[in-house]
Amino acid sequence: MARLKIVYPICCGMDVHRDFLVACIASTNSKGVTEYCTKRFSTYSGELRDLRAWLASNNCRDVCMESTGKYWFPVHNILESTCHIVVTHPKFVKAIKGKKTDKKDAMWIADLFKHDLVRGSFIPPEDIRQLRDLCRYWVKLTQYITGEKNRAQNCLTVSNFKLDSVFSDVFGKSASAIVSHMLEHPGETFDVAPFVNRRCKTPIEEIQAAADGSFSPFQAEKLKVIRKHMDDLAHCKAALEKQIYALALPYTHLIELLLTAPGISEPMTAIRIIAEIGADMSVFESSKHLCSWAGLTPQNNESAGKKKTTRIGKAGQYIKPLLIQCALAASNPRSAKYPEVLSKYQQLKKRRGAKKARVAIARRLLTAIYQMLVKNEPYSPYVAPAAPAAPKERVLTAREALAFLRSKGFVITEDQPSSA
Repeated sequence: MARLKIVYPICCGMDVHRDFLVACIASTNSKGVTEYCTKRFSTYSGELRDLRAWLASNNCRDVCMESTGKYWFPVHNILESTCHIVVTHPKFVKAIKGKKTDKKDAMWIADLFKHDLVRGSFIPPEDIRQLRDLCRYWVKLTQYITGEKNRAQNCLTVSNFKLDSVFSDVFGKSASAIVSHMLEHPGETFDVAPFVNRRCKTPIEEIQAAADGSFSPFQAEKLKVIRKHMDDLAHCKAALEKQIYALALPYTHLIELLLTAPGISEPMTAIRIIAEIGADMSVFESSKHLCSWAGLTPQNNESAGKKKTTRIGKAGQYIKPLLIQCALAASNPRSAKYPEVLSKYQQLKKRRGAKKARVAIARRLLTAIYQMLVKNEPYSPYVAPAAPAAPKERVLTAREALAFLRSKGFVITEDQPSSA
């Protein structure tokens, strides 16, 4: 009878909460008998240091805990320097319903972990974690600015201004100058020509007609607040970018490598990719594991020989949209910089549709990034080997020629004598 192998003879399972945690040390002797020692600690830094000393006194260096919200971060910060920590998704260590207590949960985690039955999450080094946190906040600020732009556009629409019909960017230089003048001089009729850039292709008469509207006092004040908030967000975003670039200085070489990949044209895009997947690809077994971690592979959901779904997973909430944007840029028909990507996208689009083709291109791009970081080489497109050219002269005997024709479906008949 096969038995589970004990990989960690002395390990600790933790059930982490906001204000406290329950730690259970499982010590297994040479005869396979396991003894448990459970203790409760507060999540304040002082007691977490006591937890570290308690683990050291019991010769425990392997710790496993659930990734419960953000509550595991303080524990991980204190124990990272002295212990091997495995942070796992709660669904992998879920206990039986109805038989759950904090002590039993910690003991159950320790039992699973000592047999190495727990799948650990990818936890990058501290500097990558800091970079990831700043980059994700940068994304949030970008989304906030986009939301404020939508609200500003709504103010213009309900006030009978149709600037979005005559300008490609309502927040460009010309449109912003017109809106500023209208806010400073409400109800005043003015000529828009001095505010329009000479490179604008829309006729002045049409712009004048689109600016024929009126702000109510409340909509005008609302738009002023929105524009002030947009300026503040832009200032915060610029200050945050300086911190991100300073923190990404040690990875300048990797950023330059990623800038050679299709669809990655800005350093911020390369920094965000490094912040999500890290710089060390040895943590992933292969490029397929990396793509699965990023949520770019079909799910495995099959029962009784029937596949229930093949949709991609929900993982990679930050890296997946970024790679999709890069895939869209790389497969843009207007750009012929990467013809191999464009041809593959068009081929998949005809067969599977545009959305699935974008996901496929994003996965190919992530695979290329994995190989670039592993080999420390810039991007180089795959070129299929040339097919061997047929010889100019092929000599066949009569028997070989007849056999060749028969293999192609020809029926060979004897010549019939012609009648005189």
